[in-house]
Amino acid sequence: MFQTHTLKDKYKYFLMLVIPVLITQLGLYAMNFFDTVMSGHAGAKQLAGVAIGTSLWVPIFTGLNGILMALTPIVSQLEGAKNNKTVPKAVLQAVYLSVVISIIVIIIGSVVLDPILQAMSLEQEVARVAKGYLVALSFGILPLFLYGALRSFMDALGQTRITMFVTLFALPVNAFFNYLFIFGKWGFPELGGIGAGVASTITYWITALVTFIIVVKVSPFKNYNIFHTFYKPSLKAWKEQLKIGVPIGLAIFFEVSIFAAVTLLMSDFNTVTIAAHQAALNFASFLYMLPLSISFALTIAVGFEVGARRYKDAAQYSYIGIFTAIGFAVFLSALLMIFDEQVARIYSNEREVIQLTTSFLWYAVFFQLADAIGAPIQGALRGYKDVNVTFMLSFISYWVLGLPVGYYLANFTSFGAFGYWIGLISGLSAGAVFLFTRLKFIQSHSFSTENEK
Repeated sequence: MFQTHTLKDKYKYFLMLVIPVLITQLGLYAMNFFDTVMSGHAGAKQLAGVAIGTSLWVPIFTGLNGILMALTPIVSQLEGAKNNKTVPKAVLQAVYLSVVISIIVIIIGSVVLDPILQAMSLEQEVARVAKGYLVALSFGILPLFLYGALRSFMDALGQTRITMFVTLFALPVNAFFNYLFIFGKWGFPELGGIGAGVASTITYWITALVTFIIVVKVSPFKNYNIFHTFYKPSLKAWKEQLKIGVPIGLAIFFEVSIFAAVTLLMSDFNTVTIAAHQAALNFASFLYMLPLSISFALTIAVGFEVGARRYKDAAQYSYIGIFTAIGFAVFLSALLMIFDEQVARIYSNEREVIQLTTSFLWYAVFFQLADAIGAPIQGALRGYKDVNVTFMLSFISYWVLGLPVGYYLANFTSFGAFGYWIGLISGLSAGAVFLFTRLKFIQSHSFSTENEK
């Protein structure tokens, strides 16, 4: 990270941060994309099973990974304040915490998985695939969270290109093992949707190993000697990270889990509806990678400027990110409306699924516009370490407003399954307005503090 002095320089540096992050996020998304698409071509029930499995797992993973994401603003502000000696201890404590989180998730998952699936109105084959997918995935939880901690450290130093290369390396690995285990090629067992879970687990282990080697062997990371001194686990350090990370995780969980909740509520509809919903939501998630990447880049840039007490520069980065996200959202939404049927055909060859997916995709257009405002603002607020109000606003927007509206429209009006999507759009839009108000308040307070000094 380094200081910039003009808006032009800031925009150039912002792009240097965000483009590798975007490629990284697209790569991570592509793994789920391959799981979904390849499972879909193995059959609608395989696709529906993976849809249920990912809907249960993704909110849990993204929420808990948010705790590890707290390391990014912590290290960014330490770098901005030129307090580099404290970085190795902070990173190692995050690694310890990732191991503890992994163990807790595995234990709880082994207890609650069967009761959750039994409580859902699923066809027997769909339930079998969902359980098998999640059991296979559980063997990759430890390396996945370890990678999350190390990635947060690398990104905080502004070295987003490194995590980009790691992800691009992992992508063909994941696709290759999907091919082997989903379709039973080269003598491997034909596992269908469950094979996607096996492939993901293998990929997680390989990715974690490669990332560890980079941190130990490659500059500038090796200069911090992260694993040279093994500090004892510190409850004080964990408390600091949890104080920032838990609200980040909860904010992400409330946003992601509402999509998962809607998918689970979709289990009351038929398998074709579940498959079409999942396909459209999967593509909407693909488009979401751009505002999400901008969000991550803003956390790094804003955190660095706040650590150096350059609050005007931090605000400038915030608005650069927001306006960039809005511009791309308008462009991508236009493309989606033009090529809706072509997108639907990526996910299925079945006529009913294609037609229903096309209808769902039109609602995804409105997702993009709301996310283009809300996601970058969340990233900027994390850079300020302002996380508590953010997670409360997320809860209100998605669960108090969005989900009840969607449930009512889906069950008591003629909208049917589309009612849930209208509810999601309502929640995302309300969240964007709330978050923008909060950002303005934080910036005003920061400017006042700067002027007083």
